[in-house]
Amino acid sequence: MSLYVILMGIQGAGKGLQAKRIEEHFGIPQVSTGDLFRAMRARTDELARKVQHIMASGQLVDDDTTNAIVVDRLSQADAQRGVILDGYPRNQIQAAFLESHLAEMGAHVGAVLLLELDLFTAFKRAFGRVSAADGSSYNYYYNAQGVHFSWAQDPAGNFPPRLEATVVGSGEPLKRRPDDASADAVIKRIETYLETTQPLISYFETRGIVHRINADQSIDAVSADIKRVLARL
Repeated sequence: MSLYVILMGIQGAGKGLQAKRIEEHFGIPQVSTGDLFRAMRARTDELARKVQHIMASGQLVDDDTTNAIVVDRLSQADAQRGVILDGYPRNQIQAAFLESHLAEMGAHVGAVLLLELDLFTAFKRAFGRVSAADGSSYNYYYNAQGVHFSWAQDPAGNFPPRLEATVVGSGEPLKRRPDDASADAVIKRIETYLETTQPLISYFETRGIVHRINADQSIDAVSADIKRVLARL
């Protein structure tokens, strides 16, 4: 039996981490459209060339092309028992296509996991996060143990203070994602989520497959809630 799961949630809800845990526990791969788009840069087939041209021109990848990329990924050997979809579908057109395609395969979306988090907490999780070279992550607001945080002032006063972080002891500088360092960029991502994702939640709720998970709890607790939902499938 195959298991097709859609993972949804605002930035900072922990989708990436929980997707890896689902992948490890249930043996199905995470499929992120962001990763798929980046992978197209190294391919030379017709679909990849089309995506490369769209991206080079600065345009957004259209629904038909996005759907084709996902179909291509679902056809691969490791996806035959199901996948965790992260970042897809992004609208009702893509959602309807996905349902139709899976139906042709004799499958269906088993669950939409909605990781719920209030907007203020989501902002702090994104704006305050930093990461080390080994993948370890920390946060100015929630997980600062072993890290020295400071706000560097712009000498000329033309820019707002910059958050800097280093590991206590080793002095290793920690990095922030460029789109996390700007409060405006974080807020815009939240607004985009509200505009595009909320209608999609309503779409899947009519099918009775949306499962709301409280993301404002420990990582292990979130993971346990997800496992209970998926185990019932």
